[in-house]
Amino acid sequence: MDDQTIEWRRDPGPVPYRTALAAQEARNAGIAAGTAGELVWLLEHPPVYTAGTSAARDELLDPRFEVVETGRGGRYTYHGPGQRVGYVLLDLTRRGRDVRRFVHSLEGWVIATLADFGVESWRADGRIGIWTRDIDGAEAKIGAIGVRIRRWVTMHGFAVNLAPDLAHFSGIVPCGIAEFGVTSFARLGIEVAPQEWDEALQRRVGDFLAALGPGE
Repeated sequence: MDDQTIEWRRDPGPVPYRTALAAQEARNAGIAAGTAGELVWLLEHPPVYTAGTSAARDELLDPRFEVVETGRGGRYTYHGPGQRVGYVLLDLTRRGRDVRRFVHSLEGWVIATLADFGVESWRADGRIGIWTRDIDGAEAKIGAIGVRIRRWVTMHGFAVNLAPDLAHFSGIVPCGIAEFGVTSFARLGIEVAPQEWDEALQRRVGDFLAALGPGE
């Protein structure tokens, strides 16, 4: 089972978060029932704060945007223009049934794609997300990871900061990590268009799927 079986959807304009969440839930059910195919959906949202299952109320500092409870793992995350979100809906009954390996492979996919643009990034023990070196030399988050598995079908995925308004992150404690900042391609002086990022991700999808292990 290879990437040719996966539908790729790219939305150039912003998609309301609740609309995307409802579409994911419907697609998840369809994949589980065998009536829909797997999907990678790349898009942006209007400004929104999303709450994962571990979100702590005191980490919502300034709810200046809509707050949506998502059902995914993790804590509070911001989505908005200039941030590219990737929703990955795969059938793990056909790809190994290994949630830990799925998350690790998803992180690896983002890290490898960042490297294609000259951004070195990494996982950090005890800290969720994708990390890099900011312009001041400190570690900062450039990508967020949050997934949900329902009926062995994945939902949600990752978000990477191309050129969002980083001030919007100040309304929350991003992913519950207060001592580290958030950065972006634009802050690092790298201009990347959404289409460029999407195409780079798709070029790397074979490696991501191979990392999940053999499918049926």
